[in-house]
Amino acid sequence: MDKYLSSFEDFLSSERNYSKHTLKAYIADLKEFSLVLKEMNLISPKNGDIDFAHMDETPIRVYISKLHSKNKKVSISRKIASVRTFFEFLIRRGEMKSNSAKLVPTPKGEKRLPTFLTVDEVVKLVETPGSDNAFESRDRAILELLYSCGLRVSELVGINLNDLDLNSMSVKVLGKGNKERMVPLGSKACSAIETYLRQRLDLKPKEDHLFVNSRGGRLTTRSIDRIIKKYAVRAGIPKNISPHVLRHTFATHLLGGGADLRAIQEMLGHKSLSTTQRYTHTSVEKLMEIYDKTHPRA
Repeated sequence: MDKYLSSFEDFLSSERNYSKHTLKAYIADLKEFSLVLKEMNLISPKNGDIDFAHMDETPIRVYISKLHSKNKKVSISRKIASVRTFFEFLIRRGEMKSNSAKLVPTPKGEKRLPTFLTVDEVVKLVETPGSDNAFESRDRAILELLYSCGLRVSELVGINLNDLDLNSMSVKVLGKGNKERMVPLGSKACSAIETYLRQRLDLKPKEDHLFVNSRGGRLTTRSIDRIIKKYAVRAGIPKNISPHVLRHTFATHLLGGGADLRAIQEMLGHKSLSTTQRYTHTSVEKLMEIYDKTHPRA
């Protein structure tokens, strides 16, 4: 199995441009799947070969049945997708004739509207850090940038100094699939970044990372999450706020203000418009709430 996984990982990386995080998840899923194949005696004990050419959907169904007790529906769906993609790869190599994983339906997950903050909550959050020292200035710039641009946290930590153009009020980010895009910066975000840059050298940065930690290295995604939660508590906001919540808030507020859905898709770096369209559901719910509260005959 390992010889297949090594080639498959190269394929996902070079041809599909999958991120390291996605690669790691897919390979972990398939190693888990291989344990099922081993239990079903579908892996030769002599040479480790697997007869993929005659494999039906039974091993996938057994795999899924084992997943149900410990995994959420969204995780099971991703694991099925991992096996389907792997089988497509094997078909290209001539190891399989048809994708038996496609015969297994993906479990339907619960449709949940993304959590977002009100305008008042956002203002309270981003204005909680001061500017008395480099750490607070950095944290203020982080919060302003996440809300101003709707960035993924991985995109935020990857920003270098030369990615910023404060004169044109834009920032270059590296999104999913290693695709670059330019995102406009708001005036408040520009101002917060300028304040931070005047104090950034106090953190003794080792390289040109925009946001650095106490040792001068690049901040991690986990550190960003901790920073946001710290200021949410200080601001007295009773919600579980994460970098992704600020991304949802960015999109929801733009849509509520009349922004074009295609423009929001471009700024968020969504590959498909259907991914962006979930924010329309949030706006409709908000409209219904306002209607119910204000219309005389609601």
